[in-house]
Amino acid sequence: MNATATTGLTLDTGALLALDHPGKAVAMQARLDEARRRGGTICIPVEVVAQAWRSSRQARLARLLKSSDIDIAVMTLSVARSVGLMCADTNHHDVVDVHVVLCARQRRHAIVTTDPDDIARVDPTVPRILV
Repeated sequence: MNATATTGLTLDTGALLALDHPGKAVAMQARLDEARRRGGTICIPVEVVAQAWRSSRQARLARLLKSSDIDIAVMTLSVARSVGLMCADTNHHDVVDVHVVLCARQRRHAIVTTDPDDIARVDPTVPRILV
């Protein structure tokens, strides 16, 4: 699967932090707008929100999280088991990275990330977009 064959975007922590970074906010917002314009969906695993949320002054992030078209992926017991198995299979210990990859695979998304190498360690075939 390549980035042009995807149906949307799954965001990792770096992508969320980019929304409130002065040098990256405009480009990140443009990516989100383009995905929406093309009819794509946007997924954010809930653990990514926990890693990125540091202040109520993160206005752009807060606005994104309030959007009705954002899919916040929760980690249910079933998902946790799948993530655990993927961690074992890939020898990757960061459950957040693995959940991001699982969400992207399930939705046929590209992952927007600041650390494409970490994502590639989980699954080198998932499309990655560098922030």
